[in-house]
Amino acid sequence: MILGLHHLQLAMPEGGEAAARAFYSGVLGLRELDKPESLRGRGGCWFAGPGVELHLGIETPFAPALKAHPAFRVASLAQSVAHLEAQGITCRRDVDLPAFRRVFVKDPFGNRIELLELRQPAPTALRAMSQ
Repeated sequence: MILGLHHLQLAMPEGGEAAARAFYSGVLGLRELDKPESLRGRGGCWFAGPGVELHLGIETPFAPALKAHPAFRVASLAQSVAHLEAQGITCRRDVDLPAFRRVFVKDPFGNRIELLELRQPAPTALRAMSQ
């Protein structure tokens, strides 16, 4: 029935587009997508990167996602953490998973974001699933 994941959606407060662009494009390196004309009046931003599409929509009243979160794979967690910390973004280490090292950060709105790096060597079944 389900063929795959199309996109993730997070909420942001009204007027947060510039902060979203600075973080998701400027810091994380995702490219901004043009929203369809029929949805532009709602505000928000859409972004994409290798194998992922993220939509940020306006929610009023706004409340950040504190537990629910997207998890983005990175090539090097150490390099990602160094890059984020150089931008003044706090990275919070957490318990690593059997096949992944990970940290959590918050976007400009307080939404939780997970970054993970595949451990080497990963168990065979997990290696195959992550490719």
